[in-house]
Amino acid sequence: MQLTAEDYAAIWLTLKLASVTTVLLMLLCTPLAWWLAHTRSRWAGPIGAVVALPLVLPPTVIGFYLLVTMGPHGPIGQLTQSLGIGNLPFTFAGLVVGSLIYSMPFTVQPLQRAFEALGTRPMEAAASLGASPLDRFLTVALPLAKPGFITAAVLTFAHTVGEFGVVLMLGGNIPGVTRVVSVQIYDHVEAMEYGHAHLLAAGMVVFSFIVLLALNWLQPKK
Repeated sequence: MQLTAEDYAAIWLTLKLASVTTVLLMLLCTPLAWWLAHTRSRWAGPIGAVVALPLVLPPTVIGFYLLVTMGPHGPIGQLTQSLGIGNLPFTFAGLVVGSLIYSMPFTVQPLQRAFEALGTRPMEAAASLGASPLDRFLTVALPLAKPGFITAAVLTFAHTVGEFGVVLMLGGNIPGVTRVVSVQIYDHVEAMEYGHAHLLAAGMVVFSFIVLLALNWLQPKK
């Protein structure tokens, strides 16, 4: 039993989606995590709760509301159409948007905890030496928070690889466009092709184990 051409296409699409999502979330969520770690604004609680919603909401709920919002009659869908972008559902770009929202807490929370663990002393010491806020962030905060960045990147990538409900609701099942590994496994099971399903599923199990093992190795030893 070997993987089919559609299996390899699904694997490639999954890796592409996870890579794009991870890079974008690391860029977008770093300032948000920094703000949540240091602000005293009354909005910190509600915004943190919104970020964490994907942890408790069923993926199909998130996928459904994204589908409605980005559809032709939704506010985002009407905006993208007016800009000449077209509709995002059932496209790779739509999958990226859904993955950004669904995987956001796996990026924000490790970064926020890493920034909180820094305390104020390193930044105050850099400020006393004349470093600007940007310099303090780039030369002090980022290097010291490196373990948090590694954890966030690995968790975000792995979580995106394992998506099913959101990608199925928002992207459907279009070969080479939106059919990721989790959907491909579902298709094999629906067709009673258990051998092919087993190959992909076993690969996901091995991948997940390696991710957890890597996270354990990458954690700083006390």
